[in-house]
Formats: sequence, structure tokens, C-alpha cells
Amino acid sequence: MTNIQFIAKSVATTSINIEKTVQLLLEDCTIPFISRYRKDQTGNLDEVFIEQIAKLNKEYEVIIKRKEAILKAIEEQGQLSPELKIKMQESFDLKELEDLYLPFKKKKKTRADVARENGLEPLAKIIMAQNNDDVDFIATQYLNKTVINEDDALQGARDIIAEWINENIYVRKQLRRIYQRKAIITTKVSKAKKEDQEAQKFSQYFDWSENLSKAPSHRLLAMLRAENEGFVKLKIEIDPDNSGEEAIEMMNEIIIKRQNDTTPHLHLAIEDSFKRLLHPAISNESLQEAKAKADINSIQVFANNLGQLLLAPPLGEKRILAIDPGFRSGCKVVCLDENGVLLYNENIYPHAPQNESAMAMKKIRSMVNAYQIDAISIGNGTASRETEFFIKKIAFDKPVQVFVVSEAGASVYSASKIARDEFPNYDVTVRGSVSIGRRLSDPLAELVKIDPKAIGVGQYQHDVDQPN
Repeated sequence: MTNIQFIAKSVATTSINIEKTVQLLLEDCTIPFISRYRKDQTGNLDEVFIEQIAKLNKEYEVIIKRKEAILKAIEEQGQLSPELKIKMQESFDLKELEDLYLPFKKKKKTRADVARENGLEPLAKIIMAQNNDDVDFIATQYLNKTVINEDDALQGARDIIAEWINENIYVRKQLRRIYQRKAIITTKVSKAKKEDQEAQKFSQYFDWSENLSKAPSHRLLAMLRAENEGFVKLKIEIDPDNSGEEAIEMMNEIIIKRQNDTTPHLHLAIEDSFKRLLHPAISNESLQEAKAKADINSIQVFANNLGQLLLAPPLGEKRILAIDPGFRSGCKVVCLDENGVLLYNENIYPHAPQNESAMAMKKIRSMVNAYQIDAISIGNGTASRETEFFIKKIAFDKPVQVFVVSEAGASVYSASKIARDEFPNYDVTVRGSVSIGRRLSDPLAELVKIDPKAIGVGQYQHDVDQPN
């Protein structure tokens, strides 16, 4: 079953409309953008249908990825029968897939767990005590059916010691201090995505390295976004060659108390513990801490900018003509009374390709006179400057103030439930124009209807921890 067929089972529209909508979503078009500006491609689907298609498409991707992982896991166990494979391939229900996988799930077991099961923990304690000189001879006393020689016995003992070191609170505390001072964030471009046009906006991070604690919040969030989108590979190191020499030396000083036959085994266990267990955990922890700090800084910048925007002085009780400018699709015009109530709406086409400027001027003059307009509010998006220039060429019968206002988030509002409840008989284009007009008369009352991250006054507001 394809993703289009999967979605078609739940969405009452044609397969071609679903296919076009999915393609637009894959091109990173937002739901408000598609519902407003790509009606000709989606068969006039509204924002509710598009949101449903986007949700189902993500659900399909999750099912496919999980299905592939389960099939691979069962196949590696050599237990994937043809009948089971057919059942897995035909199922598109996550719960059913997990039920099919349940008999084949394996409990994750560490190397130290295996060594303990083989009876090697006493040997690990002897080595850790550092009191014996003839460790190789002692190891021969722990041989059995699964531990066939002293090398296996000593390796198992080192696995247990490595886990003990990993769980040592003091070692972890000292390591964190090293990472706080010396952690370096490094990014390398993904060769498979290097030529991708979308990757070029992250070209700065194709070969980047800097101290993690000194990386500005916007740069760290940019690197994390580039990694999430698969354009770069990110890692945390504490020295240029990532050998962890300083960290391992510190661990040696803490763990090794005396020099004897146990010392080489402790060295090996320490190095293994750092590279296999501690470094992945502490480096990830350091990155998460840096991300949390970047979130706080970015949210504060966003809050400061948003505060200024919300406190912008209102124009007051004036009659407003609001314009959502555009080229090919024309300019959407609405007339609002002193309370922001919609009185009239119309489209004009003063710009290319229609170039109906004379007709548009006539309509604007007519609306200004008929609805006693005091001010004109123009959105600052596409064709904003051209529309402002066009409006200022019109000779009105009375003085009319002209303002350019931010239309960030107007598309999001226009496709929201609040907007549908306010204007159930109008489409998203009219609702967006009303929002542009109301932002002039009373910015605070209008902007509170929009999700803050959609207002566009911060950096990477979509990437920060959303509950914050």
C-alpha cells in the first residue's frame, strides 16, 4: 500500500488531490500557504483537509520505518518465515505490528551482564582490588564451558570493571567538568546531501568546529537543525583527535592506586569505559545542556521582541481598508468599521501579470468613499512596496493615512479554528486580510489569537523546547 492509498482510506477526496498536496508538503510548504496559494493544485482543499493529509502522511512514514526495523530484527535472528513476512508487509497498524514482533523481542543485555552470568564478577573484584600480581593464573580458575581460556575470562572481567567505572559518581562528576571546559562541537557535511540545494543554506556548517560553551545560541540551534534535516553530521569531542587523552588520564589517577599485574587490565577497562560508555553519555548530556541554554536565550530574545510588538500603540477607532498584497493572485481587499467588523471584501489586480491598475484605482477610491475609510493597512509580504506605491498614487477626496504592517502569522490565523469561528462564510484569503487590518487598529487584540512562534519575531522559535 502506498502513502496515497493509505491517506485515501481516511480522506474524502481524489487521489490526485492527495498526491499534489503531499508533494507540496514534501517541498516544505506550510498548511496555511497551501490552503491559500495552491488551491489550483489541491482541488480547493481547505486547511482542515490539508492538515489531515499531513498528519496521515507522517503516520504512514512512522509505520514504514517501524516495519522495516522489525523485519530487519527478526531476519537477523533467522526467524523470518514467508508467512510472517507477508503478514508484516500487509499490516499498516502499529499496534498489530508490535503484537507480531512481541514473540521475537530480545531483552537488551550488556557485555557486563553476560560476564556476570559466566561467573566472572569475583575475578573483576580481584583485579579492581589491585592486590594480586599473578592475575593470569587466577583467571584460569574461572574457566568453564562458555569461558574457554584466560583471555576470555580477563575480557569479561574488564567488561564488568568498565561498567563499574561508568557508574562511578566521582568519575562522572570530574568528566563533566572537563566537558564543560573543553567540549568542542564539530560538524561535517553529509556527502549524500552535499549537493542538495536545501543544504546550501547550512553551508557554513559543512566543516565547522568551535567550543561548545562559547557557541552562540542561534548558531547551535542552526547546527542542530542542519543535523535534524540530515545535511550535516554533528559530534562532541574534548580534543581535536577525539582520543580523550585528558579524560582517560584523569580516570587513571582516580582508579589506579598501585602498579602491578592488574594495572594493564585496568588501563584497558578505563579506556573501554570512556570510549564505549562514558563519552557517548556525557557528550550527549553536554549537548543537551547547551541546547537548554540556547533555548532559554532564544526564548528571551523572542519574548523581548514580542513584548515590543504587543505593546505597539493602536490606531484607535478608525475605519480601515486592509490589503493583503500579491502579484499573480491579486490583492485581497477588505473594509472594516471602527470595531473591526468586516463590511466588504474584493480582489483587485493592479500588478503583473494582469496590470489592471486603472480599474483597481477606481475600486479603491469607490470603497474609501462608500465606507468612509480613515486609514489603509498594507501587509508587508510579497508585493508590499509595489502596493504601497500604487495606493499613494491615488488621489482621494479626503486625507487617508497609509500604513505598512507586519503580516507574519496572518496565514496561520486565517487557517485556524478561531478564524473559522469568526468568519465561517469566508475563505482564508479574506480572513488574512481582516487580520492585517485589525493589526493596525488594535495589534494586541489581534496578535493574541496567533500561536506566538508563528508571529516571526525570534530566531529558531520552532526549534526550541516548545513547553518553555
